Amino acid sequence: MRVKLEDVCERGSSNIKQSDIIKMSGNYPIYGASGLAGKVNFYHQEQPYVAVVKDGAGIGRTTLNPAKSSVIGTMQYLIPKKNVLPEYLFYVVSYMHLEKYYTGATIPHIYFKDYKNKEFNLDNIEKQLEIIDVLGRCKKVIEARKQELVELDSLTKARFVEMFGDCTNMISLSELCLIITDGTHQSPKFQHDGIPFILVSNLSKNTVTYDTDKFISAETYKELYKRTPIEIGDILLSTVGSYGHPAVVVEDRKFLFQRHIAYLKPKSDILNSYYMHGALLSPGCQRQIEEKVKGIAQKTLNLSEIRKIRIPVPSLDLQKQYADFVHQVNKSKVAVQKALDETQILFDSLMQKYFG
Repeated sequence: MRVKLEDVCERGSSNIKQSDIIKMSGNYPIYGASGLAGKVNFYHQEQPYVAVVKDGAGIGRTTLNPAKSSVIGTMQYLIPKKNVLPEYLFYVVSYMHLEKYYTGATIPHIYFKDYKNKEFNLDNIEKQLEIIDVLGRCKKVIEARKQELVELDSLTKARFVEMFGDCTNMISLSELCLIITDGTHQSPKFQHDGIPFILVSNLSKNTVTYDTDKFISAETYKELYKRTPIEIGDILLSTVGSYGHPAVVVEDRKFLFQRHIAYLKPKSDILNSYYMHGALLSPGCQRQIEEKVKGIAQKTLNLSEIRKIRIPVPSLDLQKQYADFVHQVNKSKVAVQKALDETQILFDSLMQKYFG
């Protein structure tokens, strides 16, 4: 049966500020855009409900929250009516991708009136239970695969510390790189297709991804490439916002990047690219990065500070041993990622089947 979202839930609001709960304590959870914000001595909702981020960062993000809990004012309650189970409502709202309904540029926001008339397929309670079970099992597999990837990343970090934690031969990046610069400072003319132009978000998982809606022409590429003659084995490092994410260039393809990405070309006779990647992610190096960022509203890692970062430099043979280990772990990550992608495709197709 096709129904509107407002047929299965009621909107609820909160006027609680994050600052209001800083000194509070209690047994009842209160949630914000990033998850659990704290525990307080009161609650707004007696039963489980769906919460949606309605203002600012993470807008449209949907969560299923437990009974006897609350949310802060940047979120809104979607309280299930008797014809829908909370878990079913959660999957329905997740399927709707509410972020696309936002308005406002400086501080984006969405409100219930923006999407309350969105239609979907509503099953009876017995069928809802079946659907919740199927989607729940898929989601558990997805989360397990994601956790495997996290653990594999942790394995390479632990291996780095194990192999090089005692190395005292610390050398600055300025001495280890042929080039340390950043992407173009002039906003190029973008077009609908062509050569990818990537942003800081393309380095968020410490690898280079090329998903972008910004492209440049071959002529623009030829001109900008002079500043950053990027090749396989070079390192990119995010410097603004989500700073401190390094990535090794592993594909022989044309692309360029914004000024908030630093470009490092290691001296191959003394530094292995995969070793350098591991060094930049090591606890010691990440501490240096945290100490060197400037600014409050928008923290930035300047090129002058990047040049001062010091990393341990063991023999090339030891670096290669570490790089070989990383390659083996990366093979496992590829297999896990493939399984994750397949499960995600199944999950998405089921969501379309049930609610589309």
